[in-house]
Order: sequence, then structure tokens, then C-alpha cells
Amino acid sequence: MKEIGVFGGTFDPPHYGHLLMASEVKAALSLDEIWFLPNSLPPHKQDEEHSSPIDRCEMLKLAVSGKEGFLVEPIELERTGPSYTYDTIVLLKEKYPDYHFSFIIGADMIEYLPKWNRVDQLLSMVRFVGVGRPGYSPATNYNLTMVDVPQFDVSSSMIRNRIEQGITTSYLMQDKIMDFIKEKGLYGT
Repeated sequence: MKEIGVFGGTFDPPHYGHLLMASEVKAALSLDEIWFLPNSLPPHKQDEEHSSPIDRCEMLKLAVSGKEGFLVEPIELERTGPSYTYDTIVLLKEKYPDYHFSFIIGADMIEYLPKWNRVDQLLSMVRFVGVGRPGYSPATNYNLTMVDVPQFDVSSSMIRNRIEQGITTSYLMQDKIMDFIKEKGLYGT
């Protein structure tokens, strides 16, 4: 059975922190692949402005290009309306019945699990992997596998702000993604 790590997010834009987290989880849990799932319309971010799902998917493809075991799965972009993790996992399990999925979340999301749509059912369907920083394990009543990942203090919102202010993003994300952003005129470029 193939072991797949599912890493969902807006990835607006994708950066080295995303790649570091995915790489560390893949190695720590001996996963065969990490599938990056760009969200269509996350329920908790419906009021925020984002680049288009197609542009975010293309940036992700650039980010994982040439990275062994890293793939982009656009399953959420094929749906309309709010994108709930439960619905995505149901679709993945139907599409790939012989695969075992681990769903990767940042430590900051663990405290919000009680608010997730159908979280108890979701936890019975997949292994949840919480990514924390060394020495930090958030308290939870849920059964999670924790993986410590070296901290790289970067976020997509920080990168968007830097781009809007004309500050370099070198060493935060790949140059080919910045080239794409400029070509598409994203984030005020």
C-alpha cells in the first residue's frame, strides 16, 4: 500500500517553508509521496483576496518540479463552493482506494481541530500529522502523530507583503516562482 502525505493549503505563493515541512514529514514517516493540494476556497479564508486557483496551482507545480516524491493533486480545484477537508479526503479515498493517507497540518491548526467540519469522522479516515517546532507540542485530545520540523520563519502573507513593498524574496521562495508572479502581475507587481 502506498503511503501518501496530503498537504493542503492556499500556497499563495508557495515558499521554502512549505517544501521544508513536506520534506521533513516525508522522511520522518517514510512516506512514498507528498501530495500538495491547493485549496479552492477554504471556509476560513473566504473573505480574503487570493490569486486565482489556476495561478496558485501553476506556482505549486513550479515549486515541486524536479523534487522526487512531491506532486500537485488539484482535486480541490475541480469542485465549487467551500473546500472542506472531509470532502476532499472522501474523494481521495474513492479515487485511490489502495492508498493510505496522512493529512499534514501545522501545529497552529491543532487548536482549531474541534471547529473542523466532521473532524471525528475525518480522524477515523486518515492519520493526522501535526508539524511542530522542536520542544513544542500543543495540547490536544485528538490522536495525532507529531513531527518536529526545523523552523523557517516565512509565510505566504509575509512574501506577498514584501513583494508589494518591493523588498526581495530571495531565499524565501524559488526565483522561478517570482518570475511567474512578475509575468502574471500578481501581488501588485
